[in-house]
Amino acid sequence: MDMTDVRKLTNEESRHLLSVLKVRFESHMYRHEDMEWRDVEARLDRHPEKLWSLGEMERTGGEPDVATEADGTIIFYDFSAESPEGRRKVCYDDEALQARKKNKPEHSAVGMAEEMGVELMDEAQYRQLQTIETVDRRTSSWVRTPEDIRGQGGALFGDHRYGAMFIYHNGAESYYSARGFRALLKI
Repeated sequence: MDMTDVRKLTNEESRHLLSVLKVRFESHMYRHEDMEWRDVEARLDRHPEKLWSLGEMERTGGEPDVATEADGTIIFYDFSAESPEGRRKVCYDDEALQARKKNKPEHSAVGMAEEMGVELMDEAQYRQLQTIETVDRRTSSWVRTPEDIRGQGGALFGDHRYGAMFIYHNGAESYYSARGFRALLKI
């Protein structure tokens, strides 16, 4: 079976997802004050392949919504209050997954993001998200890790505690029930 066939929503699924996204968009205008839903929908109409990835963000609990960017790119961020439940208990990447000999998690954050057709947020994007909406008060989320840190076996994650946002490090092979990852999708 061709992956492009698998990565396509039915018309009914597309209509339902667009309806959910529109309600969320209109309910949280402070996240994208200078935008109109019709512009977002028109962009999605020109890039229908992105709708499947948005569906995966929604299915796994990310509650995607639009965050604006100056260059005209529309970016959907995961705005769920906590790290998306359907993406928790994962180590950082497939290298870490393969290196783990005992008690392996089922997946890795990087591998899962690739399968979903989305990107892991990097530290700057995670910080940007936290200026729009405070998230991860009880959970934490892996963030895309610079190669020099990853090359030494580490990976970065963030959360929000004590009224402040933090970025920490951990071994890339570690995983916890309250740690997942946040994604973004550029359109």
